[in-house]
Amino acid sequence: MFSKKASILYVVLVFMLVLAACSSNGSNSENAGETDDSNDNQSAENIELTMWTFGSPGYDKFLEEYKEVNPNVTIRIQSADLADHHNNLFTAISAGSGAPDITMIEAGYIDQYREAQEMFVNLYDLGAEEIKGDYLDWTWSNAESADGDFLFGVPTDIGPTVMYYRTDVFEEAGLPTDPDEVHALIQTWDDFRKVAKEVTEKTGKPMTDNVNLIYYSLRDQSPETYFDRDNNLIINDSPYIKNAYDYATQLIEDGVVGRIEMWSPEWGTAMNDGSFATLLAPSWMQNVITGNAPEAAGKWSITHLPEGAGNWGGSYLGVPSQTKHAEEAYAFISWLLSPENQLKSFKQEGLFPSTPAIYDDPAFTEHTDEYFSGVKTAKIYSEAAQQVQIAYTGPGYAIANSEIGTALANVNNENRDPEKEWEEAVKRIERQLERR
Repeated sequence: MFSKKASILYVVLVFMLVLAACSSNGSNSENAGETDDSNDNQSAENIELTMWTFGSPGYDKFLEEYKEVNPNVTIRIQSADLADHHNNLFTAISAGSGAPDITMIEAGYIDQYREAQEMFVNLYDLGAEEIKGDYLDWTWSNAESADGDFLFGVPTDIGPTVMYYRTDVFEEAGLPTDPDEVHALIQTWDDFRKVAKEVTEKTGKPMTDNVNLIYYSLRDQSPETYFDRDNNLIINDSPYIKNAYDYATQLIEDGVVGRIEMWSPEWGTAMNDGSFATLLAPSWMQNVITGNAPEAAGKWSITHLPEGAGNWGGSYLGVPSQTKHAEEAYAFISWLLSPENQLKSFKQEGLFPSTPAIYDDPAFTEHTDEYFSGVKTAKIYSEAAQQVQIAYTGPGYAIANSEIGTALANVNNENRDPEKEWEEAVKRIERQLERR
């Protein structure tokens, strides 16, 4: 077991590896209201809470409504980009001062805070057990300690994975384009490989944009990833990651995988032009597609991935232990992330809810998107969300994932030997873990 000091130093090193390449371009915004001590349901004390967020979750739009029922509580929101937010948060909790009362934690970072558990308030001590049933089991458990006794945060949105596909490319290949028919055609990953060969042979286009999203899809469907819950590296013993890697390299050898770098201008152009057939990605990717491919409206559609779904993205709201107002902070979090307010966030900002009770709401189930060929997008995402099985990631996840990604890139872009690249990647991971 690590000592507390060793744990904190360990997490600092992890964050340096993850965030060193990131630049600072965050912005601050404040939202406050006049205070009033007339509310019979709250303390007469006027309280100010600071909340740190990243991106644009739109939580500022809820502050006025909260103020109406809690007039003595003022919430001030400060926003930064993803990397700076988490870097600033860890700096503050490590220093013992400067942390907010409420903070967002992105799902990909949650495991890196487990070694600094004492820096957060256990939300179970504030009554979070009472709302546990409102949330999907897998996203809730992802914010618990390994023994399940400590809760770091309440889930906000999630990112269930689906298959976006070009109807015009499928039609050119002589394949069905209706979502249900496409899903019936591609029920297994063997089916996906078969259809991929057919698409490429008949259209000359790759089945998918790059190898990353193929690998991520299988990785995120797996019940295990790189580490067990004791943080032992298991990729040479557990079959799941190696199977995902082998499948991805098989598709490379089949010649059905593109070499379009994610987040590049070329990637956006290819989405617009229909230069590849499928994009295997989370629910929030719909905004990336529509933003990059405005001329492709009606040419994209959505169906389920073969053999289930994974999750990519989502966040939590937690309470750093430096706060003097833990109960008030939790009261706001539990109100903001209630099923009713998550439905509002979905309608206003497109944040996909982690509260399954609203998946049956007609405003949700009947939500369609003409850009994606009139598909009931929310219904598909909700069905995917309920198929996700959680897998432990561990503090060394970023290291392992980066090195496997390097191996796949070498195979895809430089035609290197898959087995040799795998062996070299494992060695690099082991060396870096030894230096932690």
